[in-house]
Amino acid sequence: MTAPTGRAPRRPTIKAVAAAAGVSTAAVSQAFNHKGRLSEPTRRRILAAAAELGWSPSAPAAALRNARTRSLALVVRRPTDVLGADPHFSELITGIEGELAPRGYGLLLHLVSGLREENALYERLAAEGRVDGAVLTDARDEDARPALLARLRLPAVLLGSPDDTAVVPRVGLSDQGVGVAAAVEHLLGLGHRRVAYVAGPPELQHTRLRRAAFEQSLTAAGLRPFAVLHTDFSERMAVGATEALLRARDRPTAVVYANDSMAVCGIGTAQRAGLRVPADLSVVGYDNLPLGSWLHPRLTTVDQQVQQVGAAAARLLLSLCGEDVEGTALTGLPRLVVRASTGPAPGRPA
Repeated sequence: MTAPTGRAPRRPTIKAVAAAAGVSTAAVSQAFNHKGRLSEPTRRRILAAAAELGWSPSAPAAALRNARTRSLALVVRRPTDVLGADPHFSELITGIEGELAPRGYGLLLHLVSGLREENALYERLAAEGRVDGAVLTDARDEDARPALLARLRLPAVLLGSPDDTAVVPRVGLSDQGVGVAAAVEHLLGLGHRRVAYVAGPPELQHTRLRRAAFEQSLTAAGLRPFAVLHTDFSERMAVGATEALLRARDRPTAVVYANDSMAVCGIGTAQRAGLRVPADLSVVGYDNLPLGSWLHPRLTTVDQQVQQVGAAAARLLLSLCGEDVEGTALTGLPRLVVRASTGPAPGRPA
């Protein structure tokens, strides 16, 4: 029996992995850092050799070597209760994480309550070197955040309709108004003439664009909007807006909501008031979240490809951070998905 030496077993080295896989140490590094253009069989062979030897790269050493944190920030300016009730951001994060996780990146989610807090957060993240880049949400007119991120030299992408003149790249479907216009045209075709819109916060760029499309579509048909009510996207305000509309004289026969979560609240509020959807009130949402297909009735909504937008934003941001990522483009327009929550206006034959 051999006496114990008291020495810990030697940790396998990257050279040992390279020798076992029949490649260079650079190729081993590329396999773990998702860089270079290794063939998939070679990459699998390297990973298998590393697993057999029990070797993995040192995270601190890799961070020092690459001068990267391999973390990206997603900053959302929403109250926690609103964020928790809105699956939009779950879908967005799913799309982002689907691109980050396979490349060894992490996502840091930050909730802020106002612009000053958001700007201070970006300055702190940049000063402390805690992230390699950031995804900006809720584009605004005269938005100062892109210029701040450029000054901080922190790579960023902004979620919103593409704009070649923007300070930082923007990712989204090309025209926010198209989806609302399609919803109005659908309702007009069903005979609705009293159509209301429950919108988001007026300071958001997509709120302005969608409201303009809503009003222009009705004006082109010789009609006036029944009402446009702004909310903060919360359930409380969605319910309150719907109740106000239903109390109105000659109440609307159709309501378009700025997101699916508010549309769900609208359907529930109408049903509690004794109205049938869509026989008495047609409802249209916006986002095409999975929950819409499970409602009764199933929700007519506008698909803006939330997961795909998140994935495209992540790919573009990774490329700005120096990663070799292909396929950053996102093309298309929002499209209407017609389901059972819309029907002929009351008094019009089906």
